[in-house]
Amino acid sequence: MIYPLEEKHSTAEIHSQLNPMVSEWFNRTFKDFTEPQKYSILRIHEKKNTLISAETGTGKTLSAFLAILNELVSLSEYNQLEDKIYCVYVSPLRALSNDIERNLNWPLKEITEIADKKGKKIDVRVSVRTGDTTTNERAKMLRKPPHILITTPESLAILLNSPKFMEHFSELKWLIIDEIHALAENKRGTHLALTMERMQKHAPQLCRIGLSATVSPLEEIAKFLVGEENEKERDCGIVDVSFLKKMDLQVISPLPDLVNTSQEQIQKALYETLDKLISEHKTTLIFTNTRAATERVVHHLKDNFPAKYMEGNLGAHHSSLSREHRLSIETRLKEGKLKAVVCSTSLELGIDIGSIDLVILLGSPKSVARAIQRMGRSGHQLHEKVKGRIIVLDRDDLVECSVLLRNALNKKIDKIKIPKNCLDVLCQHIYGMAIEKPIPVEEVWHTIRSAYPYKNLERNDFNEVMKYLAGTYSTLETRHVYAKIWLDEETQMIGKRGKLARVLYMTNIGTIPDEARVKVNIGNHTIGFLDEMFLEHMMKGDVFVLGGETYLFKYTKGMTAYVVTAGQRPPTVPIWVSETLPLSFDLANSISEFRALMEEKFQMKRTKKEITGFIENYLEVDDRATNAIYEYFNEQYLFSEIPHSRKLIIEYYKENGKRYAIFHALYGRKVNDALSRAIAYMIGFNIRKDVEVYINDNGFMLSAEKLPITQALNALDEKMLETALRKGIERGEIFKRRFRHVATRALMILRNYKGREKSVGRQQMASQLLINAVRLVSEEFPILKETRREIMQDAMDLENAKLVIKWIKEGKIRVKEMETQIPSPFAFGLVAQGSSEVLKMEERIAFVKRLHEKVISQIKNKKGYEE
Repeated sequence: MIYPLEEKHSTAEIHSQLNPMVSEWFNRTFKDFTEPQKYSILRIHEKKNTLISAETGTGKTLSAFLAILNELVSLSEYNQLEDKIYCVYVSPLRALSNDIERNLNWPLKEITEIADKKGKKIDVRVSVRTGDTTTNERAKMLRKPPHILITTPESLAILLNSPKFMEHFSELKWLIIDEIHALAENKRGTHLALTMERMQKHAPQLCRIGLSATVSPLEEIAKFLVGEENEKERDCGIVDVSFLKKMDLQVISPLPDLVNTSQEQIQKALYETLDKLISEHKTTLIFTNTRAATERVVHHLKDNFPAKYMEGNLGAHHSSLSREHRLSIETRLKEGKLKAVVCSTSLELGIDIGSIDLVILLGSPKSVARAIQRMGRSGHQLHEKVKGRIIVLDRDDLVECSVLLRNALNKKIDKIKIPKNCLDVLCQHIYGMAIEKPIPVEEVWHTIRSAYPYKNLERNDFNEVMKYLAGTYSTLETRHVYAKIWLDEETQMIGKRGKLARVLYMTNIGTIPDEARVKVNIGNHTIGFLDEMFLEHMMKGDVFVLGGETYLFKYTKGMTAYVVTAGQRPPTVPIWVSETLPLSFDLANSISEFRALMEEKFQMKRTKKEITGFIENYLEVDDRATNAIYEYFNEQYLFSEIPHSRKLIIEYYKENGKRYAIFHALYGRKVNDALSRAIAYMIGFNIRKDVEVYINDNGFMLSAEKLPITQALNALDEKMLETALRKGIERGEIFKRRFRHVATRALMILRNYKGREKSVGRQQMASQLLINAVRLVSEEFPILKETRREIMQDAMDLENAKLVIKWIKEGKIRVKEMETQIPSPFAFGLVAQGSSEVLKMEERIAFVKRLHEKVISQIKNKKGYEE
């Protein structure tokens, strides 16, 4: 049973259960227990499963560890502490693991000093085991294990199949999963969920503790944490003390007018605003949404204000930088030696970076949960205020961020999505169980179904995975895919095959795919390189920009993309698309609701003063932002209509002999990716020609000589959407790339064999040969099936795309088609993306400005327009 915890313990109650030495240390160090600690310490002391959701700086980590440290100190005091592991702490980041080790050794050192003065001896050991741990350190750990082991999901999975190390887990009592929200929403979390179930087999009384930032719904994260036993949900109490701190949040527009302006004015205003905010605070953390933007911001700050930022007090932090550089930045930030740090997503999670006065977000973080997570890095101490500023540079961002801020202040968080029934991860764990010892198939089945992501796994999918692992499909041996387990049909037992099984397993498990850059060739001549993630968005015939020139994509071979020059054709895939974060479906719906309310005001003929008053009250924005939002909506309303949650507008216009259809579909990029590919496939099938597709969070645009959209929409229901999308993706690059990722996770392709690493290029070549081989076996072969699932449900959002189609069929969303000579204001961002990728930023801004002037000239004579 999952339930919220309502019983809060008093300071006296908690101290009464603490070892006097631990109690003395706590009183020396802290004034009192924090809210999460009052709910959770005694509960964890009683070894009850607990999920703690709280902001950074509220004592969340100590909430989990204090009861554990207390018991270990007491056992040590009475010489009852064995050379066993009592607690495993799992973190998604190696850097966070090192932080926790330091933060645990500090109280242990002080408690040991208190014990020494009392003539007592305390020896509680803490160690980190990750991919960075040396062979020598691992050997020491095996001889004398730590009482608290700090590790990552991948390292823990490896330890499960280390027989000698597993002997140290016989006294395991606690398993702590930190930043659980960051793991649950991807396959690392799915892998960990199965690891937890296997750990439970070794330690039946295991108490599971989850630490999470603000996330929704907490009940689902709790279910993910504890899983099931005998098809019954395990108990878990939820400590929800989010939003303890006061929040000082604002959206800032550096300019009063975000349209009639130049690139030079925008850049000048942006960096002056940044400099002013940095100067007014002791330490500032600036989040961008891409690694390239991080480098650009640091460069421009140093360039524009050399006297202030050339003295080593400004740093960049992102995943492409070396580990040494990142550690240096984290240490200097914690020591207060840096005035500002610019980062991408790399400092979102709870690495201890000391006291931050202000967090600035450059552009929308695309989800309320992410915004709160980022801005929560400020005000590290419990009674400090969270201070965040979002700087916006265009009108779409202004509206999006203003609604996002409203949702954050109203505690309306986007829902997390946990991947379900991932068959590739399943392959790894079944293989791991078979390596551990011969085991009945039914025991494997029940263990897997106990993990939350697999609670609804179909028996047929499980059986098909078993067949693949047992080598039933002998034709795959021609592609070097051999049986990994034996399956005895009579006894229904499985076990490992081959002497190298354990080594192959340990050197190939994990869920993070190898990525590499793809060479771009015209014939045999190399013209540059692309990120592999960018290539995923490509279909044959797509146009993209590289080095300022446009190229038409033809096909790939291994890690080489073959192209031809595209002349003047506009790009269909913007180069930055692989790095941008997608808008959450929940936030998109909130923006759509605001649009509906705004249309209502205009239709009721409210005055400008009344509408701006509503905007100020609804969004809590300043005069400058209020006016910009009003003008944006007024122009859209006077030019055509305002699309919103109950009205999908499709705009048609012609240019250079091509017909364009703009779908004002504010559902987020993942949903729009699914909708646009399915509709484009259906139209392409009808007209026997490829349809160009452009997508962003606010909608998508289709382009071809003919566009029978009404016919396609009428034929499109939830079932047809999935069918069309399935056919559409199998023609694209995304299927080839994702198949390799899935096949590697499923151990069809080995990244490492007998100590030799297989390059990404060789992996890709092997996967392209494998696709055809497994298709000959069955189109529903588990690896093919999982590739489709991953694309349609994780990379895209088929579930919510189906919901949109359902709403259209039920009449909850009305579709309205209209002809326009030029795109409407709400479409500028999408059209600029497609039409001006080849242009410099200055030309792109001028392009939008020209569109805006044409719109204004058309609506000048309409009632309601004011100069």
